[in-house]
Amino acid sequence: MRIMMSGFGTVGQGFAEVLILKRGFLEEKYGKVVKIVGVMDSSTYAADASGLSPKDLLERKRSTGKVGTSKYQDPKKVMDSIEYDLLVEVTPTDIKTGGVGLKNIRYALQSGKDVITVNKGPLALNFCELVALAKQNGCKFRFEGSVGGAMPIINLCRECLVGEKISSIRGIFNGTCNFILSKMDNGQSFEQALKEAQQMGYAEADPTNDIEGYDSACKVAILANSIFRKSVTLSDVKITGISSVTSEAIALAASNNKVIRLIGEVSDERLEVAPRLVPKGHPLSITGTLNAAQVVTDLAGPVSISGKGAGSIETASAILSDLVSIMDDRKERRERCQNQ
Repeated sequence: MRIMMSGFGTVGQGFAEVLILKRGFLEEKYGKVVKIVGVMDSSTYAADASGLSPKDLLERKRSTGKVGTSKYQDPKKVMDSIEYDLLVEVTPTDIKTGGVGLKNIRYALQSGKDVITVNKGPLALNFCELVALAKQNGCKFRFEGSVGGAMPIINLCRECLVGEKISSIRGIFNGTCNFILSKMDNGQSFEQALKEAQQMGYAEADPTNDIEGYDSACKVAILANSIFRKSVTLSDVKITGISSVTSEAIALAASNNKVIRLIGEVSDERLEVAPRLVPKGHPLSITGTLNAAQVVTDLAGPVSISGKGAGSIETASAILSDLVSIMDDRKERRERCQNQ
């Protein structure tokens, strides 16, 4: 399996580390080496048909800030310059236009390449187009890590709960907001909790996408399209963030044995992100930076999961699960052809 990587920030570097850690597992399972043949960051690239050393890529990026020594302007030319089987797209999210991630995913699918992404922007804005492109060109297109990081919500619903009627999914899909609200449970003001989240690296210098609910809304749109087979975008989600949640509201909730959490909900009737009262002890009353979700089904009833919604290795674990699924599919197809 020859991999091209678009993006080599936190998640991209995490994926390189995962390939080092899981090399033996992948070789034993598939009898071949999974190799990175090309990597692009924001301004440079490295490429080698015989395979690039993940360790060398990590060392170069961490010592120089660049993944390669060659500069480029057009990602398409880099992707055309070397043969690869699968694009791992992990550039920064752009929820306004889809950014370079959308262009790279679109081009790879048009070129007949499989794609794995954790990039929310392209999925929240152009999901149906990209899925149609993948189908049209016979490509695999997977995106488990785009919702909940290491929390396996998409694969859970599409594979483990296949055959179930899912009536709703409700969840905490943003660890930054959950951290802030958890701190407010303990008496901090919103401003104090946000500042601490920024100091600890949980919140960006501009935290708008998190605290105003846009990040969670992207994930609601992705779930609506991938699980409920809707055709929606970010603009179809009703959004209320947490910036208006007061200490008084937190205290009132506590007096009723409840907490306030930013909940994203997907159902046939509702696409919404908003602060909601949650009973203490409920699966969605979790604290800290964890993500959590509750999937309501007709046979299994409510199924609850939680996990780390961010982090380099954690999110890369979701990429690994998608990679294994794609490689399993390729292996099965080869075996069927050999047996015919």
